[in-house]
This record gives sequence, C-alpha cells and structure tokens, in this order.
Amino acid sequence: MIDTRLTRMFDLKYPIVSAPMALAAGGKLAAAVSKAGALGLVGGGYGKGDWLEKEISVAGQTPVGYGLITWAIKENPAALETVLSANPRAVFLSFDDPTPYVARIKDAGVPLICQVQTLKDAQSAVRAGADILVAQGREAGGHGETRTTMTLVPEISTWLVDNAPDVLLLAAGGIADGRGLAASLMLGADGVVVGSRLWASNESLAHKNMISAAIAATGDDTIRSPVSDIARKLDWPVRYTAHSLKNDFTDRWHEDQDGLLKVADEEAEKWMAAWRAGDIRNASTMVGESAGLILERGPAGEIIAAIASEAEVHLRRGVELLES
Repeated sequence: MIDTRLTRMFDLKYPIVSAPMALAAGGKLAAAVSKAGALGLVGGGYGKGDWLEKEISVAGQTPVGYGLITWAIKENPAALETVLSANPRAVFLSFDDPTPYVARIKDAGVPLICQVQTLKDAQSAVRAGADILVAQGREAGGHGETRTTMTLVPEISTWLVDNAPDVLLLAAGGIADGRGLAASLMLGADGVVVGSRLWASNESLAHKNMISAAIAATGDDTIRSPVSDIARKLDWPVRYTAHSLKNDFTDRWHEDQDGLLKVADEEAEKWMAAWRAGDIRNASTMVGESAGLILERGPAGEIIAAIASEAEVHLRRGVELLES
C-alpha cells in the first residue's frame, strides 16, 4: 500500500487520479476509477450542459470529481454551477486563471485542483487558492505546453516546499504504468494523474477505432499541433497545442495552418464527421507519448490496480539498491 498526502486527503487506496479528458472521461469511467480506490474525474471540458448532465447521471451516487476547461467557463458560467450541484469530491480547472472561480468553489467546501504547465502558473494558482497542483508535462495527451514532466514536477515541488508546503502536487504527462507512478513520487509528487492509459480503458467514451490505433502506436507516432482546434473552430489560447497521433489530417495541415484557416468552415464539418465515425486518418486520436506503453484495452479498475502494484515493486526495488 502506498500512503501519501493524496490518499489521506481523499481516503483513497491508490495515489492516482484519472484525468478529466473531455468527451472521453464520462461518468462510467470516473465511477469505475473511484470504485477501484482512486479518484475518478468526469471530463466536463467545455461545459456543454446536456453532455455534462448526462454524465453526472451516469456517475450516479459514486463519489467523483469534475474537470472544466477554465477559459470555457467564461462562455458557459452555468457549467460550474452544474458541477457544484453534483456534490463533487473535487473540481479540476485547467488552462486559464482560476481566480474568478476560487471563492465559489471554496464556499461550496470543495477541494480545488489546478493543472499547470509552468512554474509561473503554479505560483499563480497557489496565490489564487489551489489546494492541489497538477504539474503537466508535454508528454500528456490532449492540450498542454512544452515543459517536460521530469523537470517540471521537481521544480514545482521544490518551490512548494519552500513557499506553500500544505499544497499537494500531482504529476501528469506520460504516466501510464507503475514505473511512472514510482518515479513521480520520487520527483516529489503526492500522486499522479493518469490520462491516456485510462482513455484506452473499457469504460472510456473514446471510439474503439481510436483506442485500437493508440494501442498499435508508439510515442514516436504522436505530434503536438493546433490543427485539430483550428478545424473544430475552437478558440484555444495560442500557448496550448493538442497532442494526438499523427495521421493524414496532421500531415496535410500541420505545416499549412494558414491554409487550414481559409477553409476552416469546410474542414470543421469534415473533422466532426470523421471523429464521430472513428476515422483515425482524418480526425484526432487524442493520446500522448505514453501510447507506446498501452498494450491492450482493459477495465479501468484493473488498470489502476496494476499501476499501483507495479509501482510498489519498483519502490521496494529502490530500497534494495540502497541495501546492496
């Protein structure tokens, strides 16, 4: 059993949180993760009301948390109220200043998790009132920036020890097995956020074709690019790019983003049709570099238990190295 501040804070069996992956991490996945002894999060993403209400219902009475893309709350303020009305275990905000929403979340008595991609963002989130930081490296699937998990986590950990020792730290980005969990704990994290590996679980809402593509891929087959956002006409801040598998779509447009902008209306319709159909050549399979560590699909609970069990083996092995 791995005991950390994260497991004690939420009374967890494992120091693992499932990433709130938009349109993939629904109520079924979040509930399965929580039932397994970790902290499951629903990926509320852009805060689309009907989708969010449905997944809250699917999660049922299982205690789960909810994630929202922070800049999107400005366009849909009701999303935060919808999430808070579901009695969440935590609210996870990503990709913008959380300050305008901290008081409301704290008033509801809900722990606030803020995902950050730089030390500067981590410092800002702490000043805003975050209870937990997620240091996300560029290895992660979906949106992110350029820092790597291996250096970002210990840098933020060192700053927290000196300036905000009560704030917890989670590592994210490229963590798909027990080696990643064990390494993250050694880097100073209290736990990890697992995305791509659970994206390829039985309970994920991701299309089966895309899951199969991720299982067949390696980390070399991924790319960070804004083209899927341009095609979907999503107004993402320019500092963030989306991490996905390379395919015909990225080959066609990654080096011609100005050209894509000129035909964005047409491409938006094509991209969404391809995504709904699970067309891995023309829509984005949103996984990160840990694709090379995903060897099969499986139940989320078994994935969580396997990650934790493997981490314990590696942590014990580390002790043995000192004793030899």
